[in-house]
Amino acid sequence: MSLSAFAPAKVNLFLHVGGADAEGYHPIASLMVFADVGDQVAVQPSEAFDFQVTGPFAAGLEGEGGNLVVRAARALVAKLGGPQPPFRLILDKQLPIAAGLGGGSSDAGATLRLLRDALQAPIQDEILTAIAAELGADGPVCLWGKAAMAQGRGERLSAPPAFAPIDAVLVNPRVPSPTGAVYRAYDAAGAPGDAEPPPLPEAFESPEELAAFLSYCRNDLEAPAVALEPRIGEVLETLRGEPETLLGRMSGSGATCFALCAGDIEAEGLAERLQAMRPDWWVRRCRLS
Repeated sequence: MSLSAFAPAKVNLFLHVGGADAEGYHPIASLMVFADVGDQVAVQPSEAFDFQVTGPFAAGLEGEGGNLVVRAARALVAKLGGPQPPFRLILDKQLPIAAGLGGGSSDAGATLRLLRDALQAPIQDEILTAIAAELGADGPVCLWGKAAMAQGRGERLSAPPAFAPIDAVLVNPRVPSPTGAVYRAYDAAGAPGDAEPPPLPEAFESPEELAAFLSYCRNDLEAPAVALEPRIGEVLETLRGEPETLLGRMSGSGATCFALCAGDIEAEGLAERLQAMRPDWWVRRCRLS
């Protein structure tokens, strides 16, 4: 029983957010895609349950007994019933923490898929999705890591327009952007957005067409996130000033921003230049699908 699963970064190409409802939840409309960069979760034999975190961003998760990987594992074992089988989970944390990339939810999703296979658990996809939903609003979409249009509290998923994989560059200024604080700042500003999705075409024929469509959309959390952490604004200003950038925007509640590019040559050139200009930033060239 030594298996591993990939936990891809989630990117919100747009994120329209409405005011909080009576229960304090914000309705959203978001086109979510996934990158070919992310974390890795592995399971190994062990005499007792054990959880370890490795990778460049491991320190940010030290001492977190409520880590979503652990919560996902315990939720799945509870669903099976009986004593917990012994195993070791290892999270290789390659994505920044509190980065707007759905890292925790994606890690949890990878854990659920991995343990179902490792334990040969007779759990249907629908039950696995329900467990993921209990762990967070991004849980169901991050469980499967497939592009989707998300509405409601994030639980209403529908098929997105068709598009070929898009070359992009992810940039994080290595500062956290806690989701709760950003939403509170959004509410304090009067929650000026709405959760209405734009009319979606059946397909995007090119990166340029996708970027043109997205230019009429928004990330309603961008302004409050920048107000709380001006270094996010510095990243956005830099990306939007580069010739390879078709569209520059923040993902989720930040602090990661992305640039859509016309092709792999443009994305590679942009990523290399940014790494040379700002070695203090986390920069990754990727493909979104």
